[in-house]
Amino acid sequence: MEKKMLIEGMMCNHCKARVEKALSEVEGVTEAAVSLEEKTATIRMVRDIDDKVLMDAVAAKNFTPVRML
Repeated sequence: MEKKMLIEGMMCNHCKARVEKALSEVEGVTEAAVSLEEKTATIRMVRDIDDKVLMDAVAAKNFTPVRML
């Protein structure tokens, strides 16, 4: 299963790494890949995870999850 999230506030590779790490630490997430150019994160999961859980993980690192795509 895969979801995509639009995220504001990412400026550099350090930001990218922080968001990827935050999402990867959510139980059930197998991979998180961030595109700075698109301002998105692609999240691969073993099962469906509530959008709020994923968005809260990003918000906890002081980035702004805008919406799921």
